[in-house]
Amino acid sequence: MTGRQVSIFGGAHIDRRARIFGTTVPGSSNPGSWFEEAGGGGFNAARNLARLGHDVRMISPRGGDAAGETVARAASEAGVIDCPFIFLDRKTPSYTAILENDGNLVIALADMELYRLFSPRRLQQKAMREIISASDLIVTDANLPEETLTGLVARANAGTKPIAAIAISPAKVARLVQSLPGLTFLFMNEAEARALTGRDSAEAAEWPVLLEAAGLTGGVITRGGKPAIAFQNGRTVTVAPPQLDALADVTGAGDSLAAGFLSAFVQGDPLDICLRSGVAAAGITVRSPLAVSEKMSRAMLEEAIRLVPSAEILS
Repeated sequence: MTGRQVSIFGGAHIDRRARIFGTTVPGSSNPGSWFEEAGGGGFNAARNLARLGHDVRMISPRGGDAAGETVARAASEAGVIDCPFIFLDRKTPSYTAILENDGNLVIALADMELYRLFSPRRLQQKAMREIISASDLIVTDANLPEETLTGLVARANAGTKPIAAIAISPAKVARLVQSLPGLTFLFMNEAEARALTGRDSAEAAEWPVLLEAAGLTGGVITRGGKPAIAFQNGRTVTVAPPQLDALADVTGAGDSLAAGFLSAFVQGDPLDICLRSGVAAAGITVRSPLAVSEKMSRAMLEEAIRLVPSAEILS
């Protein structure tokens, strides 16, 4: 298989994560430790896709600070072609998360004001038009302003380019509501699916129906340890994640699932194979203390896919 040209727009910032050593005690001081690395939904997906052999460009606002230099180094190390908009007088955005001892999220804070400066006018620049035109696949995340997301989806549609989006959070996925009909796929968890549909819960077979009613033609819903769901144009499949011996950190798992899925999709694989590839990629990530596993590679992914159960076809 040969790599494809993928352009990713969205978050590329600093992730700070604290892990509590023992049982979490709300409203109290908890012993633990801090860890810091480059992150962001779009950037995590970009680095995974680059490690899977694709030609990846990352387009994102960044501050002229040490944190921005950390992001640039991480891009270089992963083989991502870095195309930032640098604001020298601003600070690079950050995401700060508190994790349980078992790796599950307690609470997080996103300082993302700089992304507001990625206006739709940026998309009109010649360099951006050329990047979009040369892309086999465009990916964005919901860190960008709503009007920019709308403009990017419109440009992708005008050029008949497939475009996928990563929901990021229940609050941010609302920025994609107007763009849902133009998306090829939207990657989300059940909380984000609830935010889009207004439903508190749904069975696996119900989510695609509800999301299609909201305007989405293709999507992937992750459900923790339950089977992930993928649907497109009336077809729905589920894949159960394999049992894990150990869970290092769930940070970045959804982004790597999107990368594994899209790596297969852009190569022309069917929906069930795409979802198995995504679940396998997520499995590699949650075994790593990093949001993007340094072990991620095409060979490692192919090995991990063998451990993923076959897809169940729902429709």
